[in-house]
Amino acid sequence: MSDTVRDSLENIRASILLIQCRFVDIQTADQLLSDADGLLTLDSIAMRLQIIGENVKSLASLNPELLQKYPEIEWDKIMRMRDIISHHYDALDHEIIFSACKESIPELQSVIELMVKDASTD
Repeated sequence: MSDTVRDSLENIRASILLIQCRFVDIQTADQLLSDADGLLTLDSIAMRLQIIGENVKSLASLNPELLQKYPEIEWDKIMRMRDIISHHYDALDHEIIFSACKESIPELQSVIELMVKDASTD
């Protein structure tokens, strides 16, 4: 596996960890809009989701077969979320961000850890 693919996986892994740290005290989607701290958390998480999406796009371009090995993740949705954050930030839905953090990020983390492990044996 190329160093570029490994770097993309590591970038995704690092962003997941930062999202989890920033999301740890968030109990409801409305907390992301309730005050300046909530908005700062929303913005910082959105930036990390954008970075994840950008790295997934890179992986899809560099090695599309790699993503196909892990069909439990909806890679196309991750790339679409990146596009929304990048090009339509004003239309960003805080409830979707909350849901992604609560439900999708843990699953993505498990798969990325597996991908990193698999990459280390290549």
